[in-house]
Amino acid sequence: MPAAFSLDRARRTILGAQQLAKPRPVRPTSGQAGRVFDALALLQIDSVNVLARSHYLPLFTRLGAYDRAALDRMSTRHPRRMVEYWAHEASFIRPDLFADLRQWQRRTWVRATSMPEEPRSQLTEAVLGLLQQKHPLSAREVETFLGHGTQPGTKSWGWNWTDSKRVLSDLFEQGLISSAGRGTAFERLYAPAAAVHPDGEAALEPADRNEALLRLTETAARAIGLGTAPMLADYFRLPLRDTLAAARRLALQGRLEEITVEGWKGPVFLHPEAGTPRRCHGRGLLSPFDSLVFDRRRLQAVFGVHYRIEIYTPARKRQYGYYVLPFLLREAIVARVDLKADRAGRALLVQAAHSEPGSPDDTAVELAAELRLMAQWLGLAEVMVRPVGNLAPALKLAVDRG
Repeated sequence: MPAAFSLDRARRTILGAQQLAKPRPVRPTSGQAGRVFDALALLQIDSVNVLARSHYLPLFTRLGAYDRAALDRMSTRHPRRMVEYWAHEASFIRPDLFADLRQWQRRTWVRATSMPEEPRSQLTEAVLGLLQQKHPLSAREVETFLGHGTQPGTKSWGWNWTDSKRVLSDLFEQGLISSAGRGTAFERLYAPAAAVHPDGEAALEPADRNEALLRLTETAARAIGLGTAPMLADYFRLPLRDTLAAARRLALQGRLEEITVEGWKGPVFLHPEAGTPRRCHGRGLLSPFDSLVFDRRRLQAVFGVHYRIEIYTPARKRQYGYYVLPFLLREAIVARVDLKADRAGRALLVQAAHSEPGSPDDTAVELAAELRLMAQWLGLAEVMVRPVGNLAPALKLAVDRG
């Protein structure tokens, strides 16, 4: 019979795999940052900067006040330890996953299909030729060099994208070009993929599609420790039916183990390297795009917490706030806070603070300590708590006591 895990055991296993079980180091090093990234396999990218760019936050959650420049170097210095491509969403990924993801990522909405075939083909050739000569370039710089754009007011897919932007996004989705870094406005600086990837031209050699799926499924299982087929599929946004078949094949090969988890439907697959900590000592604020959080159904199954990002919800309809981060304390999500970095005023603003049902007595004290650490890491001088939410009074008191 398959091994039976309690929900508590499954939760501790996932926290261990996600690098959230151990106490954080006193002085995190660049080597530790690299090892955490390797374990997670990806860092999701998002342009929202109300607090900090999303890809910086998962390492802070796991390591504390690490040097963000160390992460920048991983994506810009040769040989790069991470490259940009589509994964769960647009992400920094381990370079060894690039060829496999090219076989399975199909973001057809980015393609330049609305353009007539001949001008699209000519513009594609022109963009590739330009990037070979003058990389890296932003989309705006490519447009300037080539003089290709839409007429003012013309829209495509809901955005006012130029023809060259459409082609760039199409080429990025195909994996023929990549990002050599980010500009001051966080725009991609495009370059041929072979010039960015540490394996050069070899990175563009097509992977076997079936073997790629097996590797991606196994990598997802290693990153989260255990999961149902939907959980494994969601990590890299793979097709569910194919992922289930791959997980069962991996189980037959001994590369995964089929188990059951209390209260979960369907087979659950455990990675053989996943350990179960006796206790979890993690403490951290989780970005909406953190790999522990970005699968909202997994989050609810594991922690019993219903969480949705409310950036696109009208202000009057928001329940918790604009940019809300769940707060992990030991083995539970115990609170959520709406945060904003007031860089001009040098303050970390807690716009709202809510505790979860059954949160422990030390929630406010531990959250206050975490907020002070985050403010320091962001170069902010103080934490300011607004009187919004059921946790706000106790949190303000804990912050003021320092």
